Parts: sequence; C-alpha cells; structure tokens
Amino acid sequence: MITTTNTVQGYANVGAQGDVHGDVNFYQVEADASPEVQFTVGVRYLDARMPGEARELIERAVARGYETDEVRFHRLLARLSGRTLRELSPEDIAALSAICGDMPPLGRGDEWTAGLRAVLRLMGSIGTTDTDIAVKQLDDLHPVQRGKVLDHLGSLIEGPMVDQLWQRSIAQARANQMAGDRMNRVWMFFEPNPAGARAREVRPNATRVRDWAGAIIGTAALLYAMGVVGRLLLQRGDPAAMAALVLAAAGGAVAMVHAVPWHFARARLRMKDAVLAPPRQRVAEAPERGFARAVDRLVDHYFARYVPDGSDRDTWLAQTAGIKRHLRDELVEIYREQRIKARQIAWLVRHLVGDVRSRWEKDTLTAYRAHLRTPLRIKAACLAGIAVALVAVTGWVVPAAVVTAPWAGTAAALLAAVCVVVATRAWLRITTERRRVVADVVERAEELEAREVAYLRWKAKLSRRPTDPEMASWLECDRKLLVDRMLALYRLKPSQIIAHTFIEAPGTPRERARLIRGPWRYTNYRLLLFLLTQSGVRHASVDLDFRAAQSRPTARMSFRFDAVAAAHVQGLAARQRQTFELTLVSGEHIDVEVTEPPTADIKDGEDVSTLSRVAVDASGLTHTLNVLEGIAAEGKEWARHQRARTEGRLDDLAATIKGLID
Repeated sequence: MITTTNTVQGYANVGAQGDVHGDVNFYQVEADASPEVQFTVGVRYLDARMPGEARELIERAVARGYETDEVRFHRLLARLSGRTLRELSPEDIAALSAICGDMPPLGRGDEWTAGLRAVLRLMGSIGTTDTDIAVKQLDDLHPVQRGKVLDHLGSLIEGPMVDQLWQRSIAQARANQMAGDRMNRVWMFFEPNPAGARAREVRPNATRVRDWAGAIIGTAALLYAMGVVGRLLLQRGDPAAMAALVLAAAGGAVAMVHAVPWHFARARLRMKDAVLAPPRQRVAEAPERGFARAVDRLVDHYFARYVPDGSDRDTWLAQTAGIKRHLRDELVEIYREQRIKARQIAWLVRHLVGDVRSRWEKDTLTAYRAHLRTPLRIKAACLAGIAVALVAVTGWVVPAAVVTAPWAGTAAALLAAVCVVVATRAWLRITTERRRVVADVVERAEELEAREVAYLRWKAKLSRRPTDPEMASWLECDRKLLVDRMLALYRLKPSQIIAHTFIEAPGTPRERARLIRGPWRYTNYRLLLFLLTQSGVRHASVDLDFRAAQSRPTARMSFRFDAVAAAHVQGLAARQRQTFELTLVSGEHIDVEVTEPPTADIKDGEDVSTLSRVAVDASGLTHTLNVLEGIAAEGKEWARHQRARTEGRLDDLAATIKGLID
C-alpha cells in the first residue's frame, strides 16, 4: 500500500549565473604530478564529499608506490563513504579484500595508524555483538581521525552498533553545523572575485586647431593694430594719448590674467552641475541580458537601499537621479568587457552610492560650488582691468588716432576690437582646457585612491571566504540532521535502515559558485531523501536554505519495494541537464533536475567531462540511482538478494581484517 503526502511532480528550476573562483591548484592535478600531490588532492575531494573522484586519485597514488597508514586510512574511507557494508557491490568488496590482504601488520604508528585500526575494527565487527572494543577505539581517536570516521562511516555497520555510531555522528553534526563562523562566512562563497578598482580615464586636451589659430592670428593682428595706433600717436606727439595706450594694454593684461581662473571656475561649475541635473530619457534601453542592464539593476538597487537617515525615499531618488545616471554611465564605460560581470563591481557600486549618501547626510553633495566660487578680488580685478582699458581706449587712444589719420586710425581701431574678442575667447578656451585636464588628473587620482582603498577593504573581507571542503562539511551536517529528523518523524532507529540515499539538487531561487574543477555549491538546495527499511521506502523532499541553515520538508511519500516501476536519469552528463526520475506503478512520480549543463564558465585547465563527473559525484545521484534501479528490477526481494550477494564475501573480508587487528 502506498501512503502519500504532497507528491512531488514537475519541479522546474530557473537557471542561475555562477561564479568560479579559488585556488587553481586546489583540485588541479597536473599530468606529471607526484603521487603525493595526487593523494593530497584526492583527500581534498574526499573532504568535499566526492568519494568517486577521491578513489580515483588515491588509487593512482597507491599504484605508483605511495602507501602509508594515512593513505590506507583515506583509501578505505573513499571506498566506504556514505554506504553500509550491505550496499557494497561485489567489486567493492573484492577491492576492500585486496586492500586489506596487501596491508602489512599494523605497529604502534601515529594517529593515522590508530585511525586505520579503528576503521578496520569497525569493518570487522559485522555480524558480531561484541562492539565495545570498536566503539572504545573510535572514542579514543584524535579528533581529526574520529571526525573523518564519523563523517564517512556513520552508517557503516548493521545492528545495535550502528545506533551508537549514529548518535556520535549526529552529535558531531550538531557541533559542526555552525562551526567556523558559518553564518558570517557562508555568503562569501557566493561572492564573485571582485574586479579591480578603476576610474574613468581623463579626457585628453580637446583644444582645436581653430582655437590655436584664433589665438595666434588674433594676438598677432591685435599687436599689429596696436602698433599702427601707436605709430599714429607718435606722429601726433600726444603724451596723454600714449600714456592711455599703455594704460589700456596694462588694463587688458590684468583683465585677462584674472579672467582665466574666473572662466575656468564657471565652466567647471557648469560641468559639475550637469551631473546633478535630472537625466534626459534614453533613446533606447540597454539589452535585457547585457552588462549595461545588469549595472542598471545594481545601481538602482543600491540607491533604493541606501536611503539617508531621516530622508524621504522619493526625494532622495529624485534629487540623485542625475548623479545616479552619471555613475552608471561611468561604470558601463570603464568595465564593459566580456570577462567582467556586473556582480564583480557590486563592491564599487556600494562604495560609490555610500559616498553619495554620506555627502548627502553631511550636506556636502554640492560642496564643489563653494570651492569653485570665484573670489571677489579676482572678479573686481578683472572688471577693473576691463573698465580701465575701455575708458583709456575710448577716451584718449581712439579719438587721437582717428584725428591724426581718419581712415587708418578707424581701421586699426576696428581691427583691434575684433582681434581682442577673437583672441580673448580663443585663449580662454585654451587655458580653460589645460586647467580642466590638470584638475581632472588630480580628481581622478583622488577617486582612484579611494576606490582602491574600498577594493582592498572588500578583498580583505572576502579573505575569510570558506573553502570548498568547509561548504561540503556544512552541507553534510545539514543532511545528517535532516536524516535524524526524518528518522524521528517515521519513528525509525538507524539500525532499522537498510540504506539511505540522498540526491542534492539545485533549489529555486538560487545563486551558485564553485571552486575551479569543483562542483557547484548553491544557496538553496532541493534534497531528496530515501530511507530503505525491511517494509519499504520512506521518501522526503526538503527545501534547504543553505545560507540560513534552515530546511523545510515539502513532500513525503511511503511505498513498498514492489511499487517502484522505474528509476532512470534523463540527459547526457557532459552536455545537458540531468534529471532524475522515479516512477511508481501507480503512475505517481518524483523528478528533479540534479545537474546543470557544465559548458558555461569553463576555466583554463578544466574540461566538460571532468566537471560533469564531479557534479554527479557530489550530488549523490550515482549511489541513489544504483539502489533504486536494483529495487525497480528486483522489488521486495532486493534486500534479501543484496544480503545474499554480500554475505559470503563480507565473512571472508571480516576474516582478513581479523588477522590484521588481532
């Protein structure tokens, strides 16, 4: 009879962008790597709950002659991890028998020797009731070795002893679930490697040829016109007019000297004010999946989030719309590269928006206006120079020159007037542009320095990012505690479980990240648990919020062994999403997308087949599929047949082990 609670059907996941980070050598094994390196990386895979990859690398190291008690200890763990002895295939038992048969007698040794002896004692305890020695040896181990044994072999043995091991394993899971400051670090794993600090390059000096032409030709023509006027005044012999000409030239020079900073300040002020001005509507929006649109969302998000204390949100957003558009355009311009993702500059967006908020709160958002305010003395000197020049020219110089030579004097005066305007405007544009470049260089250096400080601060914060084995350890603790909850829910003891299997699938919504050559880790998981007992299968589907370490059962189902019609996987591992499907004879089914296509975000030194194999190994799919396929094929006889397949071989293995530990 099938009892069902909220059956699981058609669980569709939405894809998520992922980030790849970490040490390229953590899971990398070069073709010419030494057996010591192969073993070390194999242990890393084992610590990250990928026993398949661990077995392959450790066996390679052993085949090349690298064998110590530490290697033997991990070699056995990789063979047995997460399974009971009854779940082992004949090939696995044969491999274990060969490992134990080739093992030299164990001396006193070190902590690894003690750990190896404890593992062998556990393996040799099958079918016996004398478990006190095995439990005592386990309790006496160094915490490192004891932790590894409980992590990987917590459900190894059948009978009363498994209850004792399980309780120790659960106690360790409770202690380690929040270890290593998990709540304050786990989010860091999903943060991408930040892009370095940048600032917009200074726009080159934009002085045009016609500006230089106007300045040079206008100045030359002005000097010529003044020379003509001066010659006419000398002919007239009017000392007052000659003095007025000199005074006009001096007044013009004073006016020009003081007009340059005044004009620059006004131009700079207009440029700064333009940043704060409400932006004009864009002609076309950025592509939905493009970098620019992602930056738009980031900037919008943080401006909406970083509302200054005591300020109205609508007022804040309205009055900062211009600067928001300016910052967005700058970020898109300086980071618009194919290899840069918007999330890699989220730290910079936070820094820039935080700076805007800080200046808003301090009422310094327009402080530049005070800085660029031209002093009254400069304005006065400029205007005074212009006034003196005009009075001298119109009161003495021009009348005297025109009286002396009407045609020549008038022409020279008109030429001088035109040239003053042309040359002044040209020189102001040239000097203002030069000053603009200098000011931009200084301003850019200050901005870049502040951004580099923020970048280093963010990098320092991310330096506490958890390792991949830490992530796997926390996930394993969550899984074990979940199994314990399900055992309590179904009123079962660990000794009543023939086998239990897990499938770890990505949940929704989710973020994801992985180490180079490592499996994807997710912020949300969908966990499928199968508990196999003599009376049938207990199934639970659970949503796990990994960052919060909180789980929520979403479905439960109980069915007999002979109710399983089929168990299979849809999709090729190397190129497609893999979906696990379990169909019951009643027509009910369980399906879940287990792995995602590994073709995106491939880094140097990685290949699709290895990434796919690692993803399947970490998900628990292979183990679960093997068990459920056996049940689908053999029905209620599966447990009896499995026992019969292993009984004699396990007795032989126990005899081999007995010779090593006695």
